[in-house]
Amino acid sequence: MFQVILRRMDGEVNFFRPWESYKKGFGNKEGEYWLGLEFMHQLTSMYQYKLRIDLEDFEGKKAYSLYESFSVDSEADEYKLHVTGFVDGGAAQTFGYHNGMKFSTFDKDNSGQNCAKKYSQGGFWYNGCDYTNPTGLYWWGKDDGSLMSGPFWYYWKGNYKSLKTVTMKIRRVM
Repeated sequence: MFQVILRRMDGEVNFFRPWESYKKGFGNKEGEYWLGLEFMHQLTSMYQYKLRIDLEDFEGKKAYSLYESFSVDSEADEYKLHVTGFVDGGAAQTFGYHNGMKFSTFDKDNSGQNCAKKYSQGGFWYNGCDYTNPTGLYWWGKDDGSLMSGPFWYYWKGNYKSLKTVTMKIRRVM
């Protein structure tokens, strides 16, 4: 059974939030949602987890990415991301580009470029600001791809055009 750690689907929840919000989690488990970095760390420090990321664009096309291993370090290490074992479900190897990155928000930048503030994006494991940002501003399909601020997945779409839904979920490896 999968545990949802992020869900974007309708723009109901504002993801442009400070570090403490991303640490603790926010939103509604049935709607737009962020589990919380501390919970992710606690879960992934006890057991091994897989990560699946499901994507849908505004034309109804769907794809996914799967990672055989997913973990998040403690706050002392700025919730550094670890993903390995990529399996392509049509979405291409985008998230793996962020492997080894520390988490950043507009009020606590670990990217060196303050990507969250620069592009009005939510918190994420930024690596040069580009390629994916599932916590970006929700554009309801009105983004032509030039804004670089929506929830996008560059290597799937070949552009920065915002997606309709992004769901990241983890499952314990038995």
